[in-house]
Parts: sequence; C-alpha cells; structure tokens
Amino acid sequence: MRLSEILTAPNQLTLLRMVFLPFIILNLIDRHYKVALILFVLAGLTDMLDGLIARKFHQQSRLGEYLDPIADKLLLSTMFMVLAILHLIQWRYTVIVFSRDICILGVSAVLYVIAGLRNFRPSIFGKMNTLSQIAAVFFVMLFLVVRTRWAFFGRVLFLRMTFAFTILSALHYVMLVGQRLRAQGAVETPDAQPV
Repeated sequence: MRLSEILTAPNQLTLLRMVFLPFIILNLIDRHYKVALILFVLAGLTDMLDGLIARKFHQQSRLGEYLDPIADKLLLSTMFMVLAILHLIQWRYTVIVFSRDICILGVSAVLYVIAGLRNFRPSIFGKMNTLSQIAAVFFVMLFLVVRTRWAFFGRVLFLRMTFAFTILSALHYVMLVGQRLRAQGAVETPDAQPV
C-alpha cells in the first residue's frame, strides 16, 4: 500500500471520523450532551464528504473501500453500546445491532476462507439500516438536548426503523449469500435417493 493512498482526502476524512469517537463518548459520560451531539454531527459530515470527494475527484481506493465501512460500524456500534450502558436506549436495540454485525462478519470470514467469496456490496436494506441507525443515534442525542415532542417522536421512529431494517438486512444478506454460493457452484445439491 502506498503512502499516497493513505493520504488522500477521503481516507483522511474517514480516519478523522474515528478520531471523533472517543470525544463523543467522553462527553456523553460527562453529560455534555450538546457537545457530544455536535461532534456526532461533524463525524456524520465526514462520512458524507469522503464519498463525495472520492467520486468527484476520482480518489477511490482499495483502502477506502475497507476503511469507510469499518469506520461507520465502529462509530455506530460503539454509540449503540455506550447509549445502552448509560441507560439512554433499551438494550434490545444494541443487542440486535451487534448480533447482526457479528453474524455477518463471521459468515463473511468463513465464506472467504472456504469459497473465496468477497466484495459483498451493501444492499438497499443495508443502506437503509445504516441511515436509520445514524438517525436513531442523532435523535436519541437530540432529545437529550431539546426535550421536544418532535425530537421524542424521531427517537422512537428511528429506533423502531433500526430494529426492523436490522432484521430485514440480515435476512437479505443470507439470501444474497445463498445466491452467490449457487452461482459459484459452491453448494452441491445431493441427488434424490429412491425411497
């Protein structure tokens, strides 16, 4: 890997997103909710900007393909864990988010080793899941800052959407894995045996 690939603007923005994470957590623990919210919004902006810059200036890289989703998962999964530990959301949301991600990571690793499968692009359900998680964390934190009815409604709505899209995207992932395995001939259908 060349140093120039690491130093591209999109990859630097992705790394910056990771740098924001401990400061968001520390401010949540100290109940500086407004500062934590501002930092989370800034982290979200880096996510939006790195993709735009990469496409506009043709700075896509193999490192960026792996680094960007890792940064997203690290940010969101950690936020769900911390919010649950601080009793700001119910544990069921954190458990289902972590269960999906751990299962997908495990299955992906196994499929890469035994069948050479990789490059699972995010499906529409996966993208919707990520967006609902971002919105859920945003509204949970916003409601800590402004105790309004619309902020509470957004909190409830996007936490429920996260729950639904996490399950839908996991099921869709299983279906995609099956299709790719069949396409590669990695799954052999046994011949029917006479009864």
